[in-house]
Amino acid sequence: MAKISAIVPVYNTEQYLERCLDSLINQTFKDIEIICINDGSPDNSLSILKRYQAKDSRIKIITKENEGLSCARNDGLKLASGEYTSFVDSDDWIDLNFYEKLYSAAKKYDADIAACGIKRLRSYKWKYHLKIEKEEFTEDNNRKFVLCDVPEKCYVWNKIYRTSEIKKYNLGFEPDTYFEDRMFTCQVLVNMKKLVVVPEIYYNYWTNSNSIVKTKSDKKQRDFDYTNKKMMDFLKEHNINLDHHFSEYKKYKLFNLTYFTVKYFKSKRECKLFNVIKFDLPPV
Repeated sequence: MAKISAIVPVYNTEQYLERCLDSLINQTFKDIEIICINDGSPDNSLSILKRYQAKDSRIKIITKENEGLSCARNDGLKLASGEYTSFVDSDDWIDLNFYEKLYSAAKKYDADIAACGIKRLRSYKWKYHLKIEKEEFTEDNNRKFVLCDVPEKCYVWNKIYRTSEIKKYNLGFEPDTYFEDRMFTCQVLVNMKKLVVVPEIYYNYWTNSNSIVKTKSDKKQRDFDYTNKKMMDFLKEHNINLDHHFSEYKKYKLFNLTYFTVKYFKSKRECKLFNVIKFDLPPV
């Protein structure tokens, strides 16, 4: 059994896939299994996966009909045999000592989750999307949300999770739903008792203009509203204090088009006009 299972959903990412796989097979921490779910990719992704598998036996390839990111991750979870599980999107990559540092910290504190920072690359410019200033361990639910900046950053991929805890609570991703990671992240932070955050290590997030995140649709907006309500109801039910986050989110529409949004934080109001012009106002 590997110490860490890395689940990599793959769909039409031939342009970035080698970078992702290189970051995995060249990890300083070697005791990993790399579960690649080829989600019916019509491009050359499968041939790239097979080429890498031929030179690294830790790579496992599952080819299936396209069902979307949630189902691909769920299929990976069924196969994960590692002590800890992680998720890596196939157009992203991880620092080469990503697993070494996270696993070491997890073992040091007997933590169920070890999390690190996020760097985002967009138009060839780096930006710290989440920066961990110092190593910190906690079993306090509210502190977990503050340290991981959730629900503002409900990302699954900058963390490793104790696999037995995922299976104990039967955690997974809702099929055919955008923003599927929001509930999963909130559920693991509530159900898994021990978290450690680790500085000076990063998940590298590539902002792809053609990605699911960037494309717009009516379904995406409906799913955003649906997952936001479901997530907020869950957090309220479990008495999670969101003072570090916005307390309310409002949208204003004209002719069924959103022209103004407001996030109410404790210290400010963050406003967007036509989802382009962003500015802050004092709290009300």
